[in-house]
Amino acid sequence: MKEQELTKEESLALIGRMISQAKENYSKGSSIYFLLWGWVVLVANLGHYLIQKFDWFDRPWLIWSITIPAIIYTIVQSIRDNKSTMVVTHLDRLYGHVWMIAGIGIVVSILFMNQINYYHNAFILLFAMGGTYISGQMLNFRPLVMGAFALLVSGIVCFNVSMVDQYLVGAIGILLGYLIPGYMLKSRESE
Repeated sequence: MKEQELTKEESLALIGRMISQAKENYSKGSSIYFLLWGWVVLVANLGHYLIQKFDWFDRPWLIWSITIPAIIYTIVQSIRDNKSTMVVTHLDRLYGHVWMIAGIGIVVSILFMNQINYYHNAFILLFAMGGTYISGQMLNFRPLVMGAFALLVSGIVCFNVSMVDQYLVGAIGILLGYLIPGYMLKSRESE
């Protein structure tokens, strides 16, 4: 069977449909990840700050164990999302790789936090900024781009405050960089 060649117009239309499909694939349901991680990291940052600031418990870092269920949920939901997607495009894979790289950077920052004098929150915010900025550009969603800017500023401020206060700054950065844009994205997804 002989394949038909596409005209210029048909090729452009096909490319346009593929881009639209890719944009739809990664924009549908993206807010759940920003909201989930926004709330988890906000609660963990505030909890760590309060526990350490007021000396309520000698292991404030244990609050971060609330991220374990979020990690499991994220992995399971990502697998489900990938299975339910009819067409996986290059842009879909790129979107996943952006967040994989941000996640690896965050994990490395945590693993080597003693070498960076426990200013890991600054690095975490900067890696989150990169993923959020690229996501905002790929989704053409300005609130995420502005959220990335808030994460950048928060990361810079974290380098210039005490180790304890960086958790408060981190909570504010996550509120502005993940939660507010996440709720705006959720609103756009339901339109």
